[in-house]
Amino acid sequence: MSVHPIEAQSMRILSERVDLSHLGPGARAVVERVIHASADLEYARTVVVAQEAVATGVRALRAGAAVVTDVEMVRHGLVGGAGTGRCYLGEVEGKGERTRSAEGIGIAAERHPTGAVVVVGCAPTALMEVVHLARAGRFSPALVIGLPVGFVGAAESKAALRDSGLAAITNVGDKGGSAVAAAAFNAIARMGGGA
Repeated sequence: MSVHPIEAQSMRILSERVDLSHLGPGARAVVERVIHASADLEYARTVVVAQEAVATGVRALRAGAAVVTDVEMVRHGLVGGAGTGRCYLGEVEGKGERTRSAEGIGIAAERHPTGAVVVVGCAPTALMEVVHLARAGRFSPALVIGLPVGFVGAAESKAALRDSGLAAITNVGDKGGSAVAAAAFNAIARMGGGA
């Protein structure tokens, strides 16, 4: 895969500013991609990613796992663009007590109950729904990339994901977002030969 000169220069600068040598190669690639997408070096300390979670994600993508996102912005940021993932917001009527994003995750769990790669970058309620459905035995994703952003529920939803036992990539705190979540996924897709 050819790397654009701007990306190569950005990665050189990143390596001069932060030491990620303590991470395994897969985890390091995820953290590098997140920092590259955000220009936020704090992610070097706050991203929580186990090498085995990365390996699980790579295996799932190689096996053709469905990729589910909480919002369209995340879906469009994935390697391969909108054709890579599925977002079910468009099918949600929005008349229930849950948020539309949580409802979309409910639809995703019905359609892809086992083995999906879930990418949440916007809605903490969507991430909480993933955790809730997994605990109820109604959703068993291969990997959850949980990086929603915000002051209401983001940190708590990520803590719930870390405590869930699911294979996960997340961070500690309020930061996150669609670009960051897509970047984490794209790192895994690149390792799996998807880009």
